[in-house]
Amino acid sequence: MLNFNLSAIAVRERAVTLFFILLMAAAGVYAFFMLGRAEDPSFTIKTLTVTTVWPGATAREMQDQVAEPLEKRLQELTWYDRVETTTRPGYAYMTVTLKDSTPPSSVQEEFYQARKKLGDEARKLPSGVLGPFVNDEYSDVSFALYALKAKGMPMRELARQAETIRQDLLHVSGVKKINILGERPQQIFIEFSYAKLATLGVSAQDIVAALQRQNVVTPAGSIDTKGPQVFIRVDGAYDSVQAIADTPIVAAGRTLKLADIADVRRGYEDPPTYLIRHQGEPSIMLAAVMQEGWDGLALGKALEQRSAAIARTLPLGMNLAKVSDQAVNIASAVDEFMMKFAMALGVVLLVCLLSLGWRVGIVVAAVVPLTLAVVFLIMLETGRFFDRITLGALILALGLLVDDAIIAIEVMVVKMEEGMDRIKAAAYAWSHTAAPMLSGTLVTVAGFLPVGFARSTAGEYAGNIFWVVGFALIVSWIVAVVFTPYLGVKMLPTIKPIEGGHHAIYGTPNYRRLRGIITFAVRHKFVTCSIVAIAFALSGVGMGAIKQQFFPTSDRPEVLVEVRLPEGTSIETTTAAVEKLEHWLDHQSEAKIVTSYVGRALPGSSSRWRLSCLIRPSPRSSCLHRTRTRARL
Repeated sequence: MLNFNLSAIAVRERAVTLFFILLMAAAGVYAFFMLGRAEDPSFTIKTLTVTTVWPGATAREMQDQVAEPLEKRLQELTWYDRVETTTRPGYAYMTVTLKDSTPPSSVQEEFYQARKKLGDEARKLPSGVLGPFVNDEYSDVSFALYALKAKGMPMRELARQAETIRQDLLHVSGVKKINILGERPQQIFIEFSYAKLATLGVSAQDIVAALQRQNVVTPAGSIDTKGPQVFIRVDGAYDSVQAIADTPIVAAGRTLKLADIADVRRGYEDPPTYLIRHQGEPSIMLAAVMQEGWDGLALGKALEQRSAAIARTLPLGMNLAKVSDQAVNIASAVDEFMMKFAMALGVVLLVCLLSLGWRVGIVVAAVVPLTLAVVFLIMLETGRFFDRITLGALILALGLLVDDAIIAIEVMVVKMEEGMDRIKAAAYAWSHTAAPMLSGTLVTVAGFLPVGFARSTAGEYAGNIFWVVGFALIVSWIVAVVFTPYLGVKMLPTIKPIEGGHHAIYGTPNYRRLRGIITFAVRHKFVTCSIVAIAFALSGVGMGAIKQQFFPTSDRPEVLVEVRLPEGTSIETTTAAVEKLEHWLDHQSEAKIVTSYVGRALPGSSSRWRLSCLIRPSPRSSCLHRTRTRARL
């Protein structure tokens, strides 16, 4: 670094240096407002779900004849970790989890291989098995939840309105998809008495066969004309409940209408498999999923405006209520960290001004916003957001950003006190301190290497600690050796040389004491190393005694209540228990929003309510639950 002096170049080409300072400051301000905001950094969920249905099968048959073969095929995956299976009569649900060390780039390939293996095995399953149905979008997180409800309105009307709202919300920029949850499918029920059928000489198989024959869609050809082609269709497919009721049933030489021997009616899935209740009323939930890399705050504002416009167009008596909005949590988290960040920045600047004097302090203080401006620009170009991790890393780096600048400006001051002019003093900062400062910066950055390159979900989640701190410290070194000398030349006052030069400056009592301690440590290496080893051992013991936690407990104002009834309890009984709990919560002053999910877990989302219910009923009959794990070397 003796032949090339970057500090001297920066001081000599002052116009160019000033141009770059202004350019980077403007670019940093632009990047600050353009950077996305998120509550937490995104990470890859290495889980998929598999569902199979076999009407009429017992829980044991679902386990032995359906789940078992599928589990064995899934164990062939390269990054397979475990599969958790829950079976009940006619139904099997499997959650497949890959190893935590699975590279994020390999997850989609593993999901594809899982689909292939399950598809190959599906041909070997017993006749009548439906599926397996694979959901590899298990990681989708609901950014916002909206409850659509109308007291006394049929569920089919709510479902139609929900579809209309879904199409409208899909046009909001940043929305990836809208899921409709809690809808009870419509069904046609045919109810008959076996005793009555026996009296008429009709069997249930006759009814099923007649319905299947009548409801077949069969191609009937077409007629070519000089104009359009005319297709011929066989009139017979059902298009109404009355058409089903009029189906002829031939038995024992007689022809009867289905309505004569059975009751035909339209209804909803019975028993229901998933019910959602909002503020004590049945409702349908619309879950908005955000596109990857989108600004959560911008999406929250867009959804707020669009949902308010939709609510004004709804029929009288229908209500669209917001249940949760992750934008609220993002704004709260970002604002909290920004406040802490501003306080930390203020403390650093204040200490610099008080300890170094106002001119030197201003030079050092100017380094912090300039460094942050460049870091914001790098974050924007590398696709990083403001979230818990990046903001925490910036706060962590704040105290380190000024170190190199303090060294550079202090060297300039000392050399000017020794009689050197300010231009040569600025160049001296590069030739004698740049290399040691760079070494110290890289060593500090290297301390965060395990976090940045950890091959795990935790490493993927918290990896930006390494990258953001690394960006900040390296940029602070560049600023210290390029812009700090320039600012020192411009802003430092005239410093008169001290008589006695170097020896007079460093001949103070405090400095002699410090030099004596350092000299003792260097000469008595064994004693110094022993003290360091003892301190290191004591720190390890102390670390083991301290309670360890990856992140502090969430302080969100919400409560999740899980209600479990004995195995075999019907969903109607569970719903009744939930209604009692909702009634009690309505009388609690702390409860703001109460939402119940009966039949499944809470949709993946960050919630805003102050008190909520997470409801999971036991299925109608006994379940078999097991976990299959196999280690791969």
